[in-house]
Amino acid sequence: MKKVVYGSGCLIALACVGILGAFKKHNTLTPPKTKKPNIVVILADDMGFSDIGCYGSEIHTPNIDYLAKNGIRYTQFYNTSRCCPTRASLLTGLYNHQAGIGKMTDAEDEPGYRGYLTDNAVTLAEVLKSAGYHTAMSGKWHVSNTNGRPTPQEQMDWLNHHKEFCEFSPISQYPTSRGFEKFFGTIWGVVDFYDPFSLVSGTKPITKVPKNYYHTDAINDTAVSYIKEYAKSDKPFFLYVAENAPHWPLMAKPQDIAKYKDTYKAGWDAIRKARYNRMVQMGLINPATTKLSDRWNSDLSWANNPDKDWDALAMAVHAAMIDCMDQGIGRIINALKQTGQLDNTLIVFLTDNGASAENCAAYGPGFDRPNETRDGRAIVYATKKQALPGPETTYSSIGARWANVANTPYEYWKAESYEGGIHTPMVAFWPKGISVKRGGYSNHVGHVMDFMSTFVQMAGAQYPSKYKGHQITPTTGTSLMPSFKGVNSKGHEDLFNEHFGARYARQGNWKLVSLSNDTTWHLYNLTQDKTETMDLAQQNPQKVKELKLLWRQWADTHRVFPKPGRNKSE
Repeated sequence: MKKVVYGSGCLIALACVGILGAFKKHNTLTPPKTKKPNIVVILADDMGFSDIGCYGSEIHTPNIDYLAKNGIRYTQFYNTSRCCPTRASLLTGLYNHQAGIGKMTDAEDEPGYRGYLTDNAVTLAEVLKSAGYHTAMSGKWHVSNTNGRPTPQEQMDWLNHHKEFCEFSPISQYPTSRGFEKFFGTIWGVVDFYDPFSLVSGTKPITKVPKNYYHTDAINDTAVSYIKEYAKSDKPFFLYVAENAPHWPLMAKPQDIAKYKDTYKAGWDAIRKARYNRMVQMGLINPATTKLSDRWNSDLSWANNPDKDWDALAMAVHAAMIDCMDQGIGRIINALKQTGQLDNTLIVFLTDNGASAENCAAYGPGFDRPNETRDGRAIVYATKKQALPGPETTYSSIGARWANVANTPYEYWKAESYEGGIHTPMVAFWPKGISVKRGGYSNHVGHVMDFMSTFVQMAGAQYPSKYKGHQITPTTGTSLMPSFKGVNSKGHEDLFNEHFGARYARQGNWKLVSLSNDTTWHLYNLTQDKTETMDLAQQNPQKVKELKLLWRQWADTHRVFPKPGRNKSE
């Protein structure tokens, strides 16, 4: 082991392979008996619905698959379509606008758009800590205001690790100010996986990382260190593992990329159809009600794609990032086994939104994207696919066609309210607490805001009406515990969303939805058409009217409209 000094003289142990937060190896512990279960939430970032093996993927994810084989896979679980809004909803048990993050983390002078978790909300960590839990987080925070620099040059110097400036957001908004005893990770959203910006331990900036640093490994190995420490305590623990993978930029270790170097040379259609067929074979979807939607922009065939070599490598890097994340999840599972904690630990795995169709290269450097590495190498934003994805010196993303594949069998992607944007794979594993048949499916309609009610019930905690002198908004989530026990539970009858104009209202199996760049409402019956291929709006004008009114009532009462009456014209 070696030690490296980080910001403010903070000493953090580093493993010889360059991973932060590792503790000295020790033999299997005999943990003290605890009545309350431990809770581990693992949240992937920009991962598609079919990007893991237990949901139909060719990507090697044996550890997530193990959780699914010995737990429950949910077939109707939902997020809020983008990174920070989903994190806000998951952490608080509220719709994201209620918690202050209606858009992103920019500070706006509107209740639903503060850009940070507001005082009317409590976090999972705050509630569970009050119930006697240890609380820790490793990974991506992204629910606080981002403190930028006053000039573009200062901002770029900061992003490039050439100068140190102020805190990355107000300290009062850091995880350790919102109930987490320990935190290692990034305050901002986008990261260079080899040398991430806004990396902190607690509140102290980490100003230098080891040569062989890779952020996904650091997140997961820090989570392992927390487990080993907390296993010595007589208190249960809550651990939030917020992965950055596989969010762009496409950066992965060469040995992981090599596993997939030939996999995606088959092209978009072949991979998408193979995933769909596996999903049917494993009983995850019913082809009678879930047809494979048309491939997005299918006018370009793979055979005629002039960039097929670059595109195949891009998806290989995406797969490698997920593979590496799964390896780390395996180390988390192993730590729980070694310390005798696994049987009485609830582990949930899900993603914050569908795979991203964004072309991150088109954004160019600025805000949270550097233009060179710490050691002065130029970063290429591969707008013309002129630089191969994978290394630290290239910013690129998989693009819309591969995102459409990643979200098989659904249409669209991150930021939209169609199923491809909001429908998340969700696995729940808890040997002592889940009594339904292992490896089965649940059609319970769930949402990320449900974790609050679930964990409160599990922990015997109290969701407060007041916290630190502030009135707390009642949670809008419902407990998942009935679905763990096999009790007949349908989950949410009504669900809603809004993000940059993309929106939906779901009541029962009817869903009214519109795209972010289109004010036209479209109507689907999810009983018959789960992939939203048959618009029934013209045939059912009364149902459109009912659901439109329902959505407007929800928007009026959940801080969606910045001001009363604004943005309400149809």
